[in-house]
Amino acid sequence: MKNMVYLPLNWTDFSRWAGMRGLIRRGVLDEGFALHILLSSVFGKTMLQPFRLFHPSRARTATLYAYCDHDHDSLRDAAEMVAPPDCLSVLRLGEMLSKPMPEGFREGQRLGFDVRVRPIRRLAQDIGDSQSARVLRKGSEIDVFRLELLRRSPDGWRESSSRSGGGDVSRESVYVDWIAERLGSVADIDRERCRLADFRRSRTLRGNGAGPEGPDATLHGECVVRDPAGFAETIRNGVGRHRAYGYGMLILRPPGTPPQRS
Repeated sequence: MKNMVYLPLNWTDFSRWAGMRGLIRRGVLDEGFALHILLSSVFGKTMLQPFRLFHPSRARTATLYAYCDHDHDSLRDAAEMVAPPDCLSVLRLGEMLSKPMPEGFREGQRLGFDVRVRPIRRLAQDIGDSQSARVLRKGSEIDVFRLELLRRSPDGWRESSSRSGGGDVSRESVYVDWIAERLGSVADIDRERCRLADFRRSRTLRGNGAGPEGPDATLHGECVVRDPAGFAETIRNGVGRHRAYGYGMLILRPPGTPPQRS
């Protein structure tokens, strides 16, 4: 990982561009999918990945952050050479900035983080009663909170929309366990300082049709670095699934400070 990139975009122009490209379906814009198409067209596939979009309600400008192996000058030169003009009209390339990321982190270093994730698992086998409608097929993506409810009780099929699952399990606790598993041995999550800051469910667009519906969660927390090289690699690659569509970017911040509002 070499750089963190900041890139503003014109929201009205982005929405119009997405509509012209057929990326608004049944009145719904999957921002992550549309941005994946836009960034691939301008800079090349996977060049700016993982990324995170911040768009305050009703704001005319949105902000994109991403990790990249190139700085803003190299990215701007490449875009101006090959990008389609309709794509360039969306991005404010003249305001793009980048900063070098640290060459290494320190073992024992405490860092705050802000991450938007899709906390799911892909099933390795069918689960449920094949004689009824209560069955999830092998290969399906399932919310890890729902999976935990199913593991604990047959009533888990009736997933609550609240954060609580009853008993000693909550959506927040399950998602904190999930992110801790994703970080593995490279960093320890401070569970007392990790919280579910936002949650909704959304349906993704993939290819020519609708993709899976699933959880869309934002976690704010702090962690302690255990493996500096491994932690840097995790930051560069992102965590979880759907990293090409706006999920999984670990944005670092000083511990004890509030995260940026999206």
